[in-house]
Order: sequence, then structure tokens, then C-alpha cells
Amino acid sequence: MLQPYFKEGILEAGCDEAGRGCLAGPVFAASVILPPGFYHPLLNDSKQVTEENREILRPIIENEALTWAVAMVDWVEIDEINILKASFKAMHVAIGQLKLSPDLLLIDGHLFPAYFGLVHKCVIGGDALYASIAAASILAKTHRDEFMLKIHEEYPQYCWNKNKGYGTAQHRGKIKEFGISPYHRKTFGICKEYVQ
Repeated sequence: MLQPYFKEGILEAGCDEAGRGCLAGPVFAASVILPPGFYHPLLNDSKQVTEENREILRPIIENEALTWAVAMVDWVEIDEINILKASFKAMHVAIGQLKLSPDLLLIDGHLFPAYFGLVHKCVIGGDALYASIAAASILAKTHRDEFMLKIHEEYPQYCWNKNKGYGTAQHRGKIKEFGISPYHRKTFGICKEYVQ
């Protein structure tokens, strides 16, 4: 059962990212402030929710949240600054786009560089503990998946409609067969072997 808040009576923004471990595509981050008492039986950590149910949840979260924002950092910048810094940058950009200023940031994970003096709390596995972080995980994941489906049309040979850029056996096999695309992260795993 997800907790509705960390501290009652304040504006809490849940923050999470999607795509950190992928071989291709951007990293996305989302920040969400839910209204008091928000509840949906399907809401959970995006990894525990089916793709179909994530797509059901996305418009509900976007319509009912007090404010939400999604941001991305692309594969070129990920290679330049590294994935950890890129993930933090995407979160910072998303937080900066919120229409309300939160009293507390709830961050999924164990590390986060402070954002302009806002108080934050890092929560390992927070996307399975707090509703606002779970909501952020759903938005980050669905917005990233949507992006990967678009670039799949450009490079269908990598099956990004199925693997979403993650390093599955299928995806690694396609890289061995076709080399890397302009969307691949040149500093990641098997991709490093195919940089010209």
C-alpha cells in the first residue's frame, strides 16, 4: 500500500527517472505534486505496473495532479556528462517546470544534488513507497516509451517498440548485426565496441 505523503499538510513533489540503464535513447525524469487524498488502485512503481495499466494511469495523473512536469536529457549529452549527472539534470529541469513550488522533494534513490535550496529526502525504492514518486515513475516511463516508439519507426531493426532501448539479448544481437544508430549511447556497454 503506497503512503499518501511523507509529511501531512505540505506540498510534496515526487521525482523519478526512466531509462538510466538503456543502451539507446534519452533519460526522462518526472516530478509530480498530487492533491491530498489522491488514490488509484493501479498506482504503483512503474516496474510493477503493466504497460496497459501505465497507459491508463498516465492521463489520470496528468489530469488530477496539482502540477506535473517531464524533462529529458538526450543520448549525446548522456555520453558527454555521464548518466548519473544526466539523470539529475533531467530531474532538476522537471522540478523547475512545476507550476507550484513544493515544500519537499521526495526523490527515488539514495543520492540527489540539492535543487536551489529546496528541502529533499532521498528514498531507496521510493517509487514503491510513496504515491507521488510512483506517479512520477509512471509519467517518466510512459513519456520515454512514447519517445522510443517514435524513433523505432526510424530504426525498426533494433526493435525499440519491444525493448525500449534496454540492453536485452535481442537488442544486443541487433547491435552486433547492424552496428549502432545515431540514438545509441556510445559510452554504454556493447555500444562502445561499435563506435567508429
